[in-house]
Amino acid sequence: MTNNISFTVVIATNSHLDFAEQICAEMEQSAKARGTGIAKRSVEYVQQKISEGKAVIATNNHGEWAGFCYIETWSHGKYVANSGLIVAPEYRKHGLATRIKNKIFELSRSKFPDSKIFGLTTGLAVMKINSDLGYEPVTYSELTDDEAFWKGCQNCVNFEILQSKQRQNCLCTAMLYDPLEKSTNKQVFYPEIELTVLQSE
Repeated sequence: MTNNISFTVVIATNSHLDFAEQICAEMEQSAKARGTGIAKRSVEYVQQKISEGKAVIATNNHGEWAGFCYIETWSHGKYVANSGLIVAPEYRKHGLATRIKNKIFELSRSKFPDSKIFGLTTGLAVMKINSDLGYEPVTYSELTDDEAFWKGCQNCVNFEILQSKQRQNCLCTAMLYDPLEKSTNKQVFYPEIELTVLQSE
């Protein structure tokens, strides 16, 4: 028997707060499995982002969470990061990460139109998505110097490497979208596309 599973990608609301524990657990498990990447985040922190309207969530037609990402602001809003991108293991490799990244990018541009949007990632797939959105690879020196941001890296398994390099580089690739360098007619916003996955029982 085969069921059609469709996904909805929306700005998270308080109705999604109960998913925070599952999301955080998967973030931690994913980082351990890869040996790189996502810094650990608390349930309370993720819930705060949801309550502030600074998160995007994907759910399936059974009401289960399927993916998540949130916005962080640094240097008094001069910089914005789309952080914590995670897709539930059973829904990976179906284009859901791209939809989530497109939605969080659109939300970031709407809330913080003059801010530079940056990201640190070890994933080639995320680098490709970022590149398609207009991000460009940069050196760490072009990122925020906000101490609170770099303190957030302390929970990452690669923090000692970052420290040894005096925060000049690490295993993550830095990418930056600078709205001042992008003319409005070149900005690309991707329409919502219905995504269906065939799942066998």
